Amino acid sequence: MASGEAIELDIAGRAVRITSPDKVFFSKAGQTKLDLVEYYLAVAEPFLAATQGRPTLLQRFPDGASGKSFFQKRVPKGAPDWLQTTVVSTPNGTTSNALVVADMAHIAWAVNMGTLGFHIWPYLAATPDITDELRIDLDPTPGTTFEMVRDAAAATKALLDELGIASYIKTTGSKGLHIYVRVLPQWDSSAVRAAAVALARELERRHGDFMTAAWWKEERGRRIFVDFNQNAPHKTVFGAWAVRPRVGAQVSTPFDWAELPDIDPQALTMDIVPARVADHGDPWAAMNDDPQSIQPLLEMSAADMEAGLMDAPWPPVYPKQPNEPPRVAPSRAKKD
Repeated sequence: MASGEAIELDIAGRAVRITSPDKVFFSKAGQTKLDLVEYYLAVAEPFLAATQGRPTLLQRFPDGASGKSFFQKRVPKGAPDWLQTTVVSTPNGTTSNALVVADMAHIAWAVNMGTLGFHIWPYLAATPDITDELRIDLDPTPGTTFEMVRDAAAATKALLDELGIASYIKTTGSKGLHIYVRVLPQWDSSAVRAAAVALARELERRHGDFMTAAWWKEERGRRIFVDFNQNAPHKTVFGAWAVRPRVGAQVSTPFDWAELPDIDPQALTMDIVPARVADHGDPWAAMNDDPQSIQPLLEMSAADMEAGLMDAPWPPVYPKQPNEPPRVAPSRAKKD
């Protein structure tokens, strides 16, 4: 094959054209566009188990991870007629046609366009009014360590275990950790967010020395932020098994809770992860077969409201919500 010559792959019964297959996407080890397609095919089973049927926001890097990027909110004109899409909405009500992760041909098509980030909605395209994932983002603040993130993850699991809620964990592909709960198909995104707020507040009550639910950065200190707003309606989170747009090609990797003390997110690259899957299988394999009730967290939320707490602040792009406190940083409020 001549340098840069396009190839055609048969994926999920579709002919997917890969242009410039030898184009370097990740500069540290030199992985190419074709290498990335082959990575996704190697982890197809767990990847689809986590994302199939869900809308995804595409983050495109035409010149690879070292270059500039943009978010592809709408599937572009000229896309193959077999491509599945669904209408999604932004917080301000703007709608767009988003790609649905129907099969690996859809993923290969997106990679061919330079997609290095799959940001997944927490619902199935077939049931957009039902949110079936609770996602907790353990976000390190300046001055914290990954050891503190590990401790925060262990504390989160302990609380969820206490409430009888099974949880699963993955690296973010960067510095934090994501904890997921597969939720029974009974609640909408507002209810799931309320459950996440209650969880974050209880974690701060129990572990306020190193965990915080404070939305305003000036109040967090050197603590791990339990980001409840990753569950706000129409919020997307970087997908499980997806390769981060970093020069080292780190993967947002699901792992077993028993690995938490030793997990090294920086070492989990697209060159390493397929062998982990081949050797150990999918650590999230049981998730879809055992959806969980978030009723215990909703009861905690109701108790917080009865005790006089207001809703936690929402991100600024969202309309003002009922029972939401003023959207102003505490230091600025004092000055005003």
